[in-house]
Amino acid sequence: MALSEHQRAELQASLPPEGYDGSVASRVQIVLWHDEGYSAPEIAAKAGTSKVTVYKWLDRYEEGGLAALESRKSTGRPREVPDEVRARILALTRQTPPESTGLSHWSSYEMASYLRRAEGIKVSHNFVSVLWRENGIQPHRQGTFKLSRDPEFVAKVVDVTGLYLDPPAGAVVLSVDEKTL
Repeated sequence: MALSEHQRAELQASLPPEGYDGSVASRVQIVLWHDEGYSAPEIAAKAGTSKVTVYKWLDRYEEGGLAALESRKSTGRPREVPDEVRARILALTRQTPPESTGLSHWSSYEMASYLRRAEGIKVSHNFVSVLWRENGIQPHRQGTFKLSRDPEFVAKVVDVTGLYLDPPAGAVVLSVDEKTL
């Protein structure tokens, strides 16, 4: 394929002045190098890509010109997880886990396990994690207060609060807060 002066000028005009930018400009450069006589393996080496990619962009240029070098919207695979299931996961995430789970908040592993066990929904923990990320949800960082499931919680709170409100005479009350690293 030999380019006309008009085609060559059109391609060179679409190159950014600072050089390679990794997008349409790199595809334009592939076409220009091919017109200069470089072979597909040489172009692949220069562009840091494969021969298959070089041939793909050369074929697309021949089919549709400069416009064909722009990325096409991928048809991709259709969503495998229905919107109803996605909505159910998001709704469950915003609720405190059921007492039967013994959890104070959801993790992606626990959510996937619970869905499989209790609702017959089979999704991976990776899917749950991606869905949370897409929706800006971080269950481990919710600003809501969670009550302890410790059966002796009330008695412990009364003891600790009592020490602060009415410490024994001459006593020093120290507090230690555990943090994970």
